[in-house]
Amino acid sequence: MGIDIATRLKEIKMVGGPGRNFPWPPTIIWLPAVAVLLLVLLPLAYLALRTMGAGSDLWGLLFRPRIFQILVRTVLLVVAVSGVSLAVSLPLAWLTTRTDLPLRRVWAVLTALPLVMPSYVAGFVVIAAFGPRGMLQQLLAGTFGLERLPEIYGFPGALLAIAMISYPYTLLTLQASIRGLDYSLEEASLSLGNNGWKTFRRVVLPQLRPAIATSTLLVALYALKDFGAVSLMRYETFTWAIYIQYQTSFDRVLAAGLSTVLVIVAIIILFIEAYTRGTAKYHRVTVGIARQPVYRRLGAWRWPSLVFCSLVVLLTTVLPISVLLYWLIRAMVVGERFDIAWSPALNSGYVSLLAALVTVVAALPVAILAVRFPGRMSSFLERTTYIGFALPGIVIALALVFFGANYAIVFYQTLVFLVLAYMILFLPEAVGALRSSLLQINPRLEEAARTMGRTPWQTLRSITIPLMRSGILVGAALVFLTTMKELPATLLLSPIGFRTLAASIWSYTSEGFFARAAVPALLLMLLSSVPMAFMVIRERRGKIE
Repeated sequence: MGIDIATRLKEIKMVGGPGRNFPWPPTIIWLPAVAVLLLVLLPLAYLALRTMGAGSDLWGLLFRPRIFQILVRTVLLVVAVSGVSLAVSLPLAWLTTRTDLPLRRVWAVLTALPLVMPSYVAGFVVIAAFGPRGMLQQLLAGTFGLERLPEIYGFPGALLAIAMISYPYTLLTLQASIRGLDYSLEEASLSLGNNGWKTFRRVVLPQLRPAIATSTLLVALYALKDFGAVSLMRYETFTWAIYIQYQTSFDRVLAAGLSTVLVIVAIIILFIEAYTRGTAKYHRVTVGIARQPVYRRLGAWRWPSLVFCSLVVLLTTVLPISVLLYWLIRAMVVGERFDIAWSPALNSGYVSLLAALVTVVAALPVAILAVRFPGRMSSFLERTTYIGFALPGIVIALALVFFGANYAIVFYQTLVFLVLAYMILFLPEAVGALRSSLLQINPRLEEAARTMGRTPWQTLRSITIPLMRSGILVGAALVFLTTMKELPATLLLSPIGFRTLAASIWSYTSEGFFARAAVPALLLMLLSSVPMAFMVIRERRGKIE
């Protein structure tokens, strides 16, 4: 009888009632998933329409020397930021997870905090601290009589600003991967006479290859689509060139052409990541229990390691907060009057909550389809969600502006289009969190509910969603965090009079009003720290349990 029931459950596959075998998922799953797919493909459809309608003139514009120079600048920045992030994150991840570094949990939290800081705030901090007449120059002027520092604008400033806030993407991924390694492999290597460095290079590093490839991909795409830092640093990349073209020209054809080139660069990066990741397997192939790691003694390397961690935290966390507080106190001392940005803060929190809710709802059918109904269609749909993450907000905004002005005027310049842009941009974050949570749920629980006569919707509502609660909360927190920081889509799609913290900071910093930018920047970091703190506390609680 037990074998018959198990066979019966396998035939049902949670998509039909007793005695039915459906090759397709239920309508409540595939229909919303296809609708999400169409929305995600909207930017590509816009780019295709624009570029095809331009004819041969567009290609003449794109093959100009200036466009090639922008391409070289963009690629150079992407490669440099990715390399610096990996060089900083790999030793940090190892020190905070597998050594006896003092207060390693505290260092793990502090080194991850820059993730809550937007790139335009980082750009503002770099200019204020290391500019020709910034805080460092003022400090050195009294001691050494230095009147002016070298220019920080351009590539050096853009590299520093983006790298100091993007490396946590690599750090968090590597930390999670290192925690999941089986120590028995390292133990076997050590027993064969290999020292610690050879063991790390020959055993540990190859196992980290997928994590390095994936996290470097995220950093590369982040650097590729960044707008805030490169605009403040006056370093012309494709994202900034697209924005300038959009703002200064009535003809959007060149902007669409530049966006198409950006899409091609993003696709090339995705292919490089897939090739780098490889097809090797990285899990155990025999039955057994993974050995818990043994924390290595740093010995003589303890103090250099503490200095390294301190310098990273000083540059990426202490310095930004100090600069913002300095400009705020300076303005208060001279009696400058400014209003606390309560209205932009409320607007940012409100629209971020809406975006988190809508994105999680949109990600739910995609994650269920990918996990419970694997196949070519579900795999294609899940991978397509990365299109939004690979494109800068300016491209998504341009697509929605075009379709809103021509086909959906009723929603044009409303919060509907703004939230929709956030959903397209940050859908992969929610899909990833929900997918990981769903993989840990035994499908037999859902199959059992179906054998009792529950409909797909009832099963989803009473079984699947409650069990996915942890992944839903994490996905919503990630979307909330990134929505608070998004700038290009916010600038182009916000309704008239709807001002957010991101728009306020960029407006003040682009005009050089650093003191006025300090208040909304501190508010933004404070509000963004809430979901970050939630994820950190949850991770630590998971370790204790």
